[in-house]
This record gives sequence, C-alpha cells and structure tokens, in this order.
Amino acid sequence: MDSLITAAARALAAGDPLGALKRVALRDDAPALALRGIAMAQLGDLVRAKALMRRAARAFGPRESVARARCVVAEAEIALASRDLGWPAKTLDAARATLEAHGDRVNAAHARYLAVRRLLLIGRLDEAERTLADLDPAPLPPALEAAHELVVAGIAMRRLQTQAARAALVRAGSAARAAGIPALTAEVESASLVLNTPAARLLARGEERPLLLEEVEALLASEALVVDACRHAVRDAGTVVSLATRPVLFALARALGEAWPGDVPRGTLLARAFGAKHADESHRARLRVEIGRLRTMLRPLAGVSATQRGFALVPRRAGEVVVLARPVEEQHAAVLAFLADGESWSSSALALALGASQRTVQRGLDALAAAGKVQSFGRGRALRWMTPPVPGFTTTLLLPAPLPGD
Repeated sequence: MDSLITAAARALAAGDPLGALKRVALRDDAPALALRGIAMAQLGDLVRAKALMRRAARAFGPRESVARARCVVAEAEIALASRDLGWPAKTLDAARATLEAHGDRVNAAHARYLAVRRLLLIGRLDEAERTLADLDPAPLPPALEAAHELVVAGIAMRRLQTQAARAALVRAGSAARAAGIPALTAEVESASLVLNTPAARLLARGEERPLLLEEVEALLASEALVVDACRHAVRDAGTVVSLATRPVLFALARALGEAWPGDVPRGTLLARAFGAKHADESHRARLRVEIGRLRTMLRPLAGVSATQRGFALVPRRAGEVVVLARPVEEQHAAVLAFLADGESWSSSALALALGASQRTVQRGLDALAAAGKVQSFGRGRALRWMTPPVPGFTTTLLLPAPLPGD
C-alpha cells in the first residue's frame, strides 16, 4: 500500500473525509475507490458512496478476499445509514466470516455491530441482545467501543431501562472522545437528548403533564393501574392485559381511565368507541355487549361497574388509575417516529421496520406529506422520505418494541 493510500486511510479514521479526498480523489485503483467511497459516505453523499464501494469490490481481484469483504461491510454501513433495511444480511454474514477467518477481528466486529443496529431499528431486541452478548468491546478500538455502548443504550431505551441507558451513554461518550471523531461524539450527544426530553403524556384526574423516559419506567413499576395508549394495553406492576387487537375495547378502557374516579356517560362511550353521533337502541345494545367483553378481559385488574348515567372503572388492587398517552396523537405517529431521526427512509424500509405492508405505509406518507409534516426527494426506487426531528419530545415509545411485562 502506497503512502497516499495510507495517509488517506488515516484521515478517514480520524473523521477527516476532505483530507482523504485530497490524496485519492483522482485515482481509480481499487484501494482508492474504496477510500473515496468511505469519504463520500462521511460527507453524506450516500448514493455516490454506494456506487464507489461497488466499483471497489469489483476492482479487487479474486485473491483479495479480505479487501472485498471489507468493501461489503462498508457498503452495508452505507445501506444502514441510508435506511436500506432490505440489504441482504446473508451477504454481510459471509463477509464477516471471511474477515474472521483471516484474522481481521476489528472489521469482523464492525460487521456484527452493523447487524445488531439493523435488528435494533426493526425492533428485534431479543435477537439484537443475543448477537451483542457474543461481542467483547474491551479489545476493540475506541470508535467500536463507542458503537457497542450506543447499541447497548439503544436497547436499554427501548426496554425502558433508563439507568442502564445512561451508564452506557456515559461510556460511549468517553470512548467517542478517545476516538477523536467529532461525528461520533455528536451521535452520542444526540442519543443522550432522548433521555432528557418528554417521551409520553400522563393523563390523570382531568390533568395532563409530560413524562421523561425514566418517569415512564417508574410509572410502569408503580402500584397504579395504567391504561397504556402507547402499546394499547391495561397494566399494573404485575399484570398486563393487551388490547392491541381489540381497538373498541381499548377505546372504552381509555375513556374510563381518563374519567376515573368518575364515570363516563353512555353517549360519550358510544362516540369514543363507535363514532356514533346519534345513539339508537342498536348502539346501546352493542355498548352493553362490548362492556361485557371488557369486563371479562380486565377481570384480573379491574371491574367495570354500571352507574346511573354510564360506567366507571373500579381497580381491584391499585389505588389510582392513570392513562399513559403518546407524545403526539397522530394516526400515522409510528411513521413519524422513524422519520424523526432526521435520516431519509424509503417506504419499503419503513414497512419492514413497522411490520406493515408497503402500501399501508405509502398511504400514511402521502397523508403526512399532504399535511406538510414530511417531504420526499428522488424518484422511483430512489424516492426517500424525511422530516426534521419533531422538537420537544422523543419518539421512543412510538417505536415497535415491547414494554416491560409485555
């Protein structure tokens, strides 16, 4: 490897893409193409970076398997940055195996972290934790140590383990400063903001206030009966009753929770659950049926008693009933939650992350675009959607991951 390639590689490792390009911008040999691709990725031109990495992989000869594997890992990182979550994971696994077989443990570990970050994005936390457990960050360079701690913090945030998340972010910040890469330090600082901005709203006794993630964690561990509008469940510290597939029952439960300790008139329940503006006998009969079903579902946690004008929630063990609501009440809030990271997403990547059909996601994006909440750029397969992070709250509780007890 010549001196210019070595100097460009050192510049990239230090987070100086312009310094690297000054040395190899006019060269088309395989190492230079790979370094140019990494530099363009650091500068944010992901489309050109991807093309350069593919050219580099083709330019390396068949005997240069390690170099080709490194190009695959770099391309996977570019795909992750551009939220191309459909990028073939088996290709990355094969590249990692090649690197491990040739003793390149640093780049092999980097490949594993990319796989874990993808799993984290699509909400497969158990699988991400199992993969992460096989990695020891101690012998790795500071940059990868920071990446490890960021993943640990991300999983802890999704699971509402805020103390573990804070400790991981402190370690990530120390590693990022040791690495001396400004972009990595900024990523740690951005992740830390999630713990210090409101993540949900608490509705209780006619009042509303914002909650931080650690306050949400404390609430779910308390003795209160929580009507959880973030995961459509009713829970206390020991029991969770999911109503995610019963929207009518959850609408009734939420209305009763918001009114506690009072009752809710039958007309209000009909409007909340069925959208009925003018109630007739058929609506009232249906309400009685659904209230009976709700009683059956909530029997371990609470009863639903009839009053002169409607119904009231009666907790069995808890001394208080509260409603945990999303930070924004938006039909397509889950789509906004992913776009709020400031990255550009394709509709196919959003569909994969949300576990929904691409057409459903596209309809949501069109509705949000019509409301001026998201914007798109590009055409065809290159079409991407993005929005600036929504100020004032974090979207952690809108992302697809089970809360404690689920």
